[in-house]
Amino acid sequence: MGLDKILAIAGKPGLYKMITQTRSGFIAESLIDGKRLSVGIHHNVSILSEIAIYTLTEEKPLIEVFQLIHDKENGNETSISHKDSKDVLEEYLFGVLPDYDEDRVYASDIKKIVQWYNLLQKHDLLSFDEVEVASAEEEE
Repeated sequence: MGLDKILAIAGKPGLYKMITQTRSGFIAESLIDGKRLSVGIHHNVSILSEIAIYTLTEEKPLIEVFQLIHDKENGNETSISHKDSKDVLEEYLFGVLPDYDEDRVYASDIKKIVQWYNLLQKHDLLSFDEVEVASAEEEE
């Protein structure tokens, strides 16, 4: 499953998987505890496939950042926790993405990246096939 069905809902912890659409929104299932909830148009929802991280030259899609973390960690969960200090989080992201924009990417953003990566990795929802296809198309 790609990141186009994985959601972050403002005010709700963790990530959600879109299950089905309804007349007034959709039903989402929490990746943390499996509980389902109805999400209406009044909720602030972000689709992970639409999120990008600022670098000094461009915006890097979140899936590409996850790919870099996956490569660094050899397919395992991160070696740090999202609860670590700001300095540890910034040093970790710098090791993964050396040209990230330190002025526009905050510690809270790095916490979410680490937490989301670990949650997706735990549920085996990370698929890097589309990243490899996009990379191959760029090289041609």
